[in-house]
Amino acid sequence: MNVQTTVVFADLFGSTGVFESLGNVKATEAVTQATNWIADKFTANGGRVIKLLGDGVLAIFENSSDAITAVVEIQRSHQIRLANLPPQLYMPLRIGVVRGDVVLVADDCYGDAVNTAARLSEITGPHQIWVNDKAVENTPVLNDVHFRLLGPIAIRGRSEPCTVFQIEWREEQNSEYFTIQNPVSLSSQVKGGDVLGGRIDLSYKDKHLTFHSFEMPIHIGRIRSVDFVVNDPRVSRTHARIDWRKGSFMLADESSYGSWVRFSGSGSDLMLRRDECVLHGDGQISLGTPFTDPTAPLISFALS
Repeated sequence: MNVQTTVVFADLFGSTGVFESLGNVKATEAVTQATNWIADKFTANGGRVIKLLGDGVLAIFENSSDAITAVVEIQRSHQIRLANLPPQLYMPLRIGVVRGDVVLVADDCYGDAVNTAARLSEITGPHQIWVNDKAVENTPVLNDVHFRLLGPIAIRGRSEPCTVFQIEWREEQNSEYFTIQNPVSLSSQVKGGDVLGGRIDLSYKDKHLTFHSFEMPIHIGRIRSVDFVVNDPRVSRTHARIDWRKGSFMLADESSYGSWVRFSGSGSDLMLRRDECVLHGDGQISLGTPFTDPTAPLISFALS
């Protein structure tokens, strides 16, 4: 049966490291305990848990307001929960929320909304919640919950980009990063040209360069032949690549020691090691060493 619903996919970030440090038995126990806790929270907030998938939980809600209220409450409760766990069990949540059509078959559900929710949880950062435009349009104003427009973002497996908002759920978030939640007029915020083209500004020390979407891909590294040179011994010869895919800039790490991404307005750093992420808004990229290193080679980026 085809129905309109709100799909939520919650994923534990860092579970692979937990298995490496604790072994299969203890790690399985920790992940199972966490996913069962998430499932119970969904149920308590009016959701229907469809299934547990390893380190993830899939649930559906009749309306977006209940779904968003639930995921915000879960993130806030999980933050408190993490503070009381040992460091080796630190697994923050990434959550994707999508309003759309699904097909219910027995105790399972299928459809583009399910796939997109799972993909959003994959590409968002730890502690973050990303939602599609339809979920925002059907949600009334909620206390201490704000939405920031990220724009059209390419989703693996979809031919068209998905217009995405990030939920700022921490009460202490600075209001300068917020968009007006209700009513949401996507026609006025996301123009067709934004999907078809864009530009990215990169800065390192006294170097400032602008690249347009039609110039992609560009390469970042230590050697002179790359498009953006960062002369630091911790930077690989060809360290990272920026692509333009279906309306989004994608950062792909190609280095020996990894890259770290920090977005303005978000307290979470995203580590990439032979992996990629969607760039949005503005922020910084640290090459070869995390942001905790005060001497890290940092590239500032801004999208428009």
